[in-house]
Amino acid sequence: MAESAAVTNPDRLTALDSSFLHLERDAAHMHVAGTMILEGEPPAYDELTAHVLSRLHLVPRYRQRLAHVPLHQGRPVWVDDPHFNVAFHIRHAALPAPGGDEELARLAGRVFSQVLDRSRPLWELWLVEGLSGNRFALLSKAHHALVDGVSGVDIATVLFDRERTPEPIEPPESEWVPRPLPSGAQLLADALIERLTAPAEMARGVRALLRGPRRVAGRVVHSLEGVSALARAGLQVAPPSPLNVRIGPHRRFTWVSGDLDEFRAIKSALGGTVNDAVLAVVAGALGRYLRRRGCVDREAVLRAMVPVSVRAEVERGALGNRVTAMWAPLPIGIESPVARLAAIRRSMEGLKRSGQAVGAQVLTQLSGFAPPTILAQAARLQAHQRLFNLVITNVPGPQTPLYLLGRRMVAVYPMVPLAVNQALGVAILSYAGQLGFGLNADYDALPDLPALADDLRDAISELVAAARETIEVEPGDASRRPARATDPGRPARSARRPARAAT
Repeated sequence: MAESAAVTNPDRLTALDSSFLHLERDAAHMHVAGTMILEGEPPAYDELTAHVLSRLHLVPRYRQRLAHVPLHQGRPVWVDDPHFNVAFHIRHAALPAPGGDEELARLAGRVFSQVLDRSRPLWELWLVEGLSGNRFALLSKAHHALVDGVSGVDIATVLFDRERTPEPIEPPESEWVPRPLPSGAQLLADALIERLTAPAEMARGVRALLRGPRRVAGRVVHSLEGVSALARAGLQVAPPSPLNVRIGPHRRFTWVSGDLDEFRAIKSALGGTVNDAVLAVVAGALGRYLRRRGCVDREAVLRAMVPVSVRAEVERGALGNRVTAMWAPLPIGIESPVARLAAIRRSMEGLKRSGQAVGAQVLTQLSGFAPPTILAQAARLQAHQRLFNLVITNVPGPQTPLYLLGRRMVAVYPMVPLAVNQALGVAILSYAGQLGFGLNADYDALPDLPALADDLRDAISELVAAARETIEVEPGDASRRPARATDPGRPARSARRPARAAT
């Protein structure tokens, strides 16, 4: 019992979770989101609400809100919301005619522009009717302090089913009853007690060091090398670009679909990883887009912050954030898709060897000991530095179809939030053989976001074509030919205008 008493409050936000609260401003909303498109007639609002309520016992955080420690003497904790009302969190909307993807993207941008109410549980779900082609949509939002990309995918699998007609989920033995709210004095006392017990955890680490000096010493050296690599990377300032301006509170959102088999074929033909190919097509799209603005030369390189999940397999399904980051160069000045992918592959291999991700994870763990006021100032300082030009996050999702109330989800497009000085974020999620690219942009800084989406389609087609040229395909063997990436309900790029040739 004495051992468990030293364990910190599991309902308290981690240092990383708390930093997302400090980063949030009127113009920078720190929620992650997604646009999900499903086939069939939409369910009735009451039917959807009842379905969500039947699953909430599997995700108790969704009934909890934040409680702040008086005098900023500890990070916030999750407490049961005694006034929880699911109807506040599940919204209902319909698209104007003609109800196409353009109208849905416009609504998604508006929904994603609205900050979440911190006095309530930090999530929303929008049921959207009126989508053409016998489809409907769900827009989901959850604060980054609640979920990261990977845990967000796991929560989606709780609300969705893997069969069209699943086995019913056993209801909880009793109805949910909120725990009493802690008083301010109790919150303060708990935080101060945890601060006193934290050294016990450090002493436990010292005992482990004495028991296994060689093994732990090796880990320490590896961690220090990673911290050093991260520090060297952090001293570099990202180059100026039209993507790095003061942003406003409004958002534009759009998406592009890719075929996962195409990206695997690229990897097989040209080397690297699927993630390298993803970075290469995003870099190609940004090069095309910025070249039209006259601000790209052959040596132009942007800097992307690429989150990396460090969530252990045993932690899958748990909420909260278990991510670290690497700074990845994007050679947007290289017009040849093959040369661009090769440059990115070399850079990413070097970053992995440098241990940047290990260093970032070590610093994230150490930040758990920092006083909350220092964490708040550090998060604000980071938001005002131009350490990177944009965020590109690639999250692996389920590769089997998911169903909601018997309706199959046909596509999902994620959204990553924008920092104060970043006007564009690109999130990618793989699902059922597709790659969904979600482009989130400041409304005023990127009024021509659809043009950037077209550039991304061109960059995908260009790299696919380059990979095909290196693969020997037997005549008539169409099964090995990757299909062109298209969007649901949208004509292929070649039907609108030919893609520009690789140079």
